Amino acid sequence: MRVKHSSGLGSLQVEADQVGLVSRSGTALLPELAARLGLVDGLSRGLGGLHRRQPAHDPGRVLCDLATMLIDGGDCITDLGALADQPDLFGAVASHSTVSRLLHALGSEQRATLHLARAAARERAWAAGARPSELVLDFDAHLLECHTEKEGAAPHRKGGFGFHPLCCWLDGTEEALAGVLRPGNAGANDADDHVAVLDLALAQLPEDAREGWAILARADTAGATHRFASALRERKLRFSLGYPVKEHVGAAALALPARRWKPALDADGQPREGAWVAELTDRVDLSGWPEGTRLICRKERPHPGAQLRFTDVDGHRYQCFITDQAGRSLARLELRHRLHARVEDRVQEVTELGLGRLPFQVLEANEAWFELVLLAQDLLAWLRALVLDGELSVAKPKRLRHRLLHVAGRLTRSGRRRTLHLPRAWPWAQELIAAFARLRALATPG
Repeated sequence: MRVKHSSGLGSLQVEADQVGLVSRSGTALLPELAARLGLVDGLSRGLGGLHRRQPAHDPGRVLCDLATMLIDGGDCITDLGALADQPDLFGAVASHSTVSRLLHALGSEQRATLHLARAAARERAWAAGARPSELVLDFDAHLLECHTEKEGAAPHRKGGFGFHPLCCWLDGTEEALAGVLRPGNAGANDADDHVAVLDLALAQLPEDAREGWAILARADTAGATHRFASALRERKLRFSLGYPVKEHVGAAALALPARRWKPALDADGQPREGAWVAELTDRVDLSGWPEGTRLICRKERPHPGAQLRFTDVDGHRYQCFITDQAGRSLARLELRHRLHARVEDRVQEVTELGLGRLPFQVLEANEAWFELVLLAQDLLAWLRALVLDGELSVAKPKRLRHRLLHVAGRLTRSGRRRTLHLPRAWPWAQELIAAFARLRALATPG
């Protein structure tokens, strides 16, 4: 009996004998976008004091190349080789040793310069069309596991070892406003850390946004501290903070008359079957919170297969939050708070953009890497808002890489003109051509 083997390769021969080929046609959008938003020049001016004489590789360009590499899928310095091997698209890329020396040289003063450059680029991006329709700041902390011993890491509450970064993202545009890299044993509800990140986040907003816009800060129960709520009130921000369902809160919810419960809304703003909201402000002592604080409760029937917690009673699951927002529609206030759950997508994205692996043993270099990850998330957010369209404007990094960034092409030259030829049958070729056209239409910094 003869077994017939099927192979897709067949008689395929493989040779490396071509020139002018590129494998990352779409990734070339990123460094050009960084340059047009003034990010490269801003970083270069701020970091000019690092070198006694003009370096061979501009530090602002090096950092933007690193951010490009993180969006492209790299997670360590050596992954810059994927860009360095394609000088026709990315120019001269710094060596691994040069990049490593730069990151180790970025102390707190230089990282503050990076913050200023990001804020200036954000203002240009918003002026170009990336400005959100409303300002909602989402705070969240997550555990970052380390598999080798690193300076500043510590055991965490889940039995592992690593860091516990706290970040603030802008809902709607997915920009990473600020963050601090904390040891694993840092408390989730540390009010001082929340206030520190809040001030860093506000510094990232254009001046007119800080002065004239209504800003809402959202957080889960870890953010429900008197100090954080008071700090938000002092800075004239509204808050919407998760509130723990303790015994007295549960008793107040159970004692509430049925007429006080109103139908909750789903994500589309339609009444949600099996879910209700009610206000408990008059049933619970909130005297320690800022004036005007309201306590709103949601109860719902758990979905099939869900296991009830010991705090769930009467066959329903109860969740609460406090807010100082006005408005008679409890359902809409509750829906607005529940959209804080979208912050989990930002945590997943920032992990995919390089935070899942801190490459250094030294804390200060890892803090510089952490700032680069936030920069990469900003750059990706501006790419989606200003350059991409349709479903690609909301695509996650993995999908963008498969459909747009990692497109193969061929570069040809005729006189002084270069042409990037894309595969004719590539399903997203026209989307990439349109993206380059939108990018060229952006004004360059004066």
